This record gives sequence, structure tokens and C-alpha cells, in this order.
Amino acid sequence: MSASVEKKPLEEVIIVGSGPAGVTAAIYAARANLEPLMIEGEEVGGQLMTTTDVENYPGFAEGIMGPDLMTVTKQQASRFGTRFIPKNVTKVDLSSRPFKLWIEDEEYQAKSLIISTGASAKYLGLESERKLLGRGVSACATCDGAFFRNQKVCVVGGGDTAMEEANFLTRFASKVYVIHRRDEFRASKIMAERVINNEKVEVLWNSELKEVVGDNAVEKIKVFNNQTNETVEMEMDGVFIAIGHKPNTDLFVDQLDMNDVGYLTTQPKSTYTSVDGVFACGDVQDDIYRQAITAAGTGCMAAMDAERWLENQEHSS
Repeated sequence: MSASVEKKPLEEVIIVGSGPAGVTAAIYAARANLEPLMIEGEEVGGQLMTTTDVENYPGFAEGIMGPDLMTVTKQQASRFGTRFIPKNVTKVDLSSRPFKLWIEDEEYQAKSLIISTGASAKYLGLESERKLLGRGVSACATCDGAFFRNQKVCVVGGGDTAMEEANFLTRFASKVYVIHRRDEFRASKIMAERVINNEKVEVLWNSELKEVVGDNAVEKIKVFNNQTNETVEMEMDGVFIAIGHKPNTDLFVDQLDMNDVGYLTTQPKSTYTSVDGVFACGDVQDDIYRQAITAAGTGCMAAMDAERWLENQEHSS
């Protein structure tokens, strides 16, 4: 006789993803007695786990380490009864209700679903870049720019994001280098002109970042000129990678509406997706602000939307 597969209970709400948006959604859903199940993913805590000092999250006057912020927030969600599974969802079926999710061969079912899988910053793939991530290497000037007052930093990229990051960093840094592998930016003309005309910015055209040098913090960079084939070494305090983000939405292709980059689309002033009963919050649907505090705010919205939606389902059935 083959062993019978244990039938898992139908969940009121499953939350997929464990960054600030997901954990905030869990706090609100748990306090509403929805007993949420959070499937955290194997990279528990989201992008804040690779951040050192967080100084712009309200409530922490002296700042807090990114991993510490996620630890205390998770403890708060746990206190109200959230359950956690530190694994990746491998498949979903949103074509009918209840919604079905799988972790390998294990099937879970939910009346409602909150997606908070976030977005991943794109990196160059350098070993030195990974080693010094959070130690001078960053993918968010808004998050980390204030740590580089009167210091020299560089921004890698040539799109609108890179232009925004470079201009923002001139508020703090003494000098900002923009490293771009071509001889013209692909950014919009007005954004590019702001950078080129900024006296604090120097553009290194036809250039590629090849190595970040430093033991425990960024000290220098090696830059390769693809026209002259020369490599130069420059003293540097901070390196900002601004080559874009990839929303973590592969699971939901052909099941939920997305924009042309892959961010989930939500209805105005809500977290409702294109499937009734499925909600999205945080960086998975926000390609503009991408801050921990804005993600947390939309996590609150998603839990409230899910709670009200579930209540309406009960009254209409």
C-alpha cells in the first residue's frame, strides 16, 4: 500500500515572499484573525538582508541593520500567529478557486493570495561586486547615498535609473563618476543632459567596471576602456550599480497581467491584480519608489484588501 498524502487545510490567505511588504501584510492579516501562511522563499527577508545600515525607516532614531529590521518585523508577525515556510514556491495555478500553489510536490490551497515576491536588482556579476555588497557597493542611491557625504562614488549604467541615481548622489558626494560602456546614454534626453551638465559629474564613456577593490570596504575600482583597451585604477568610496531591476514574477507569467518589463499590474488605489482574490504588494508591482517603507505600506493595503474581499465572498455565498 502506498502512503496516503496528507490533505492540507484550505488557507484563508497565503502570502508569497518575505520582504517588508510580505511581512507587513502578515502582521495585518494575522491581527485580522486570517491565520496567514507565509511561504518566505529561500532568500528570507528580501533585499534588506543585503543592506547594512537603514537610516530612513521610521521608528529607529539611530538606524538599524537591514537584517535586524527584518528579524524584528518577522517576530511581530509571528507573535500574532503567522506561520512560515522558508522554501520557494515552484508552481502556481490561479485559473480557479481555491488557488493552488506547490512547493515541489506539496500542494497548498488558499481562498486568497498576496504576492510580495519583490524585484531583484541586476548586477554585473563580478565576484568583487558580490563580496563588497553592502560595504560600499549598492544598487540604491536613495537608500545609501547619505553614507557617502564628501566622498567619491561611481554609478554604472546609462539609462534613466542611472541618471536619477547620479543626480541624487551629487547632493552628498564630492564627485560622481558615471561609467557607461557606450558613447551615448540610452536615457531620455532631458535626464542625460542634467547629468552631463552637472559640474559634480564626470562621465567615463566607452568604459566598463571590471573590478571593485577592497578588503572590508570599497577602496578602488578598475575600469576598462573598450576603445583604447586600457585599464585604469581609480580611488573610490562607493559603487552604485544602476542597470535595472527584474521583478520576480516568472511564476505568474500567463496567469496575471504584467507590464512590458514584468511588474504585476494592480488596479488604481488598490492591490487588486487581474485575478479576483489575488493581491500584489511591494517591489513586485512598484517600479517607481522601491523603498522598504513604501513596500510596507502596500503590504498593509494588500492585507486589508484581502480581508475585505474574503468578507464579501462570505456574504455573497
